[in-house]
Amino acid sequence: MERFLAWYRVSSSVGAVVALVAANAVPLFGVLFFGWNVWTILIVYWLENGIVGAFNIAKMAIAQGDASALSTTFNVNGRGVSTMMKAGLIPFFIMHYGIFWLVHGVFVLTLPVFGSMGSGDADMTTGMSPGTILLAVIALTISHAVSYRFNFIGGGEYRRVSAAGQMFAPYGRLVVLHITIILGGIAIATTGAPAAAIAILVGLKTLMDLGFHLAEHRKVVAMTPATVAGT
Repeated sequence: MERFLAWYRVSSSVGAVVALVAANAVPLFGVLFFGWNVWTILIVYWLENGIVGAFNIAKMAIAQGDASALSTTFNVNGRGVSTMMKAGLIPFFIMHYGIFWLVHGVFVLTLPVFGSMGSGDADMTTGMSPGTILLAVIALTISHAVSYRFNFIGGGEYRRVSAAGQMFAPYGRLVVLHITIILGGIAIATTGAPAAAIAILVGLKTLMDLGFHLAEHRKVVAMTPATVAGT
């Protein structure tokens, strides 16, 4: 426990962690008390992907770290990303991440078709409300805004990470997280599992989200502060 607490203290601000847990609790309350179904939950998590992408653009825009030590060999139009300027990296990220997000959205939005093939309730849209989805999205936006303000800016992470390095930050976390959620969602939708199973899925997402959040910020904090251009 002491080791975990020590890891937590150097990984993220208290406010960011509290906001993350509180935001993830909104879908959990929706499942337990307002009858949200698995499709509603997956739509909320898909929209969260868009929020993450938007904040990553903001992070890339103010990142001041040195990209020369970036180990990736990823190229864009024959150029290594470590040599590219923000003016080229940000539009590329918008296009590349945008395609990833749209394909994910098509899959999520057509999930009722898969649900109708199973033995569960064919009408997966029951209990879905645009207002409740908006509430969850607002809570998740606040969570990411708090992390951006207190960790990325207030914690000085923007001085240690480069725009090129930040460009790759969302992918690993989101791929692992949302493959787990989508597979779990399909299993629940096709078997007609009760709300308790959806609540377990939401709880699993919250724990994974918290773990990835702490690991990501711990990695940035552990970096040697890079020399800021012009200083």
